[in-house]
Amino acid sequence: MEKTRAERLIANAKEVDAVVILNGGSPFLDSTFWYLTELIGGSFEGSLAVVGKGGSLDIIVSALEAETAMSGKGEVHVYHTREERDNYLKEALKGADKVGFNVHSASYSMVEYVKRTIKGIKVADASAAVSLTASVKDSREIELMRKACGISSQVAKEIPDMLSEGITEKEMAFRMDVRMRELGGTGNAFDTISAFGANSSKPHHAPTDYGLRMGDAALFDFGTKYDGYCSDMTRTVFLSKPPDILERAYGLVLEAQTAGIEKYMDGAPAKDADLAAREVIDGSEFKGKFIHSFGHGIGMDVHQDISVSPRSEHILKEGNVVSAEPGIYIPGLGGIRIEDTCLITKNGCERLTDFDRRITFV
Repeated sequence: MEKTRAERLIANAKEVDAVVILNGGSPFLDSTFWYLTELIGGSFEGSLAVVGKGGSLDIIVSALEAETAMSGKGEVHVYHTREERDNYLKEALKGADKVGFNVHSASYSMVEYVKRTIKGIKVADASAAVSLTASVKDSREIELMRKACGISSQVAKEIPDMLSEGITEKEMAFRMDVRMRELGGTGNAFDTISAFGANSSKPHHAPTDYGLRMGDAALFDFGTKYDGYCSDMTRTVFLSKPPDILERAYGLVLEAQTAGIEKYMDGAPAKDADLAAREVIDGSEFKGKFIHSFGHGIGMDVHQDISVSPRSEHILKEGNVVSAEPGIYIPGLGGIRIEDTCLITKNGCERLTDFDRRITFV
């Protein structure tokens, strides 16, 4: 029988008696709260999730969120006053001496609130245990990520039909965002990157009013959410034939992505994928033009704590979901990036995003 997420979290947090997941006010909201409760809605500002020994899960919420919380996992406690919230927290942490927090997401003020409410507790950093737990996806999470990736893949397939000379980066980003919603997406995983011509050499370019011209590279980095889970993919296509150097760059990026993906499997050092891709690019005329890491973890947040870089110390595990996104960037001319969302399996990986990776001329 598959363990609950709370049971897996406390098993990974061996040095503490309990883990408290804190939501302050926006933007200090921790996706781990939705991960543990398996809820897909609600803002849950001022809410707490307390994971105790044995995997117990206490959810402390205001009356505003009571009905939504009742549809999720955990024992729900509804407060109407600050005093009631304090008392529920004291009860949930009764007997706990050392309490872990997800320091990557918890605000200082909320941690101080817990310390004032529960006198004498020792505070610990449980972020590594949170990351380790959330990075291995269960069967339901994988199903939701397949749906998110299916939506973005369909939009990728429609990109050539959306493009025409003169369309602006902003217009394309808008069309893609709308299409992801039409196909069932529940929001963007991140702001869509739409970059044409020389702008495509900027990995995190924000769309402008620049209109697509003949010979331009058109780079799109985009993803949707589906019931809280993200997809992430990048495709680069061309309006008519581009300069020869960009065609050569495209071929090298595709070769590099293939080399990196071949290193993705359970038990493999994550850095091996980056090094394999980097060897392809740095052994060519484009040495030094791959200026970011090969990939990162993906889940309820589009960037989760798995690093696929030359210095990564992560060991990949079956159930991890990571990106594979090498690129070549030539300032003043353009850039090429190809990215897929990949599920790590026992003997390799499965690409969850799907669009022909061969060079595409519109």
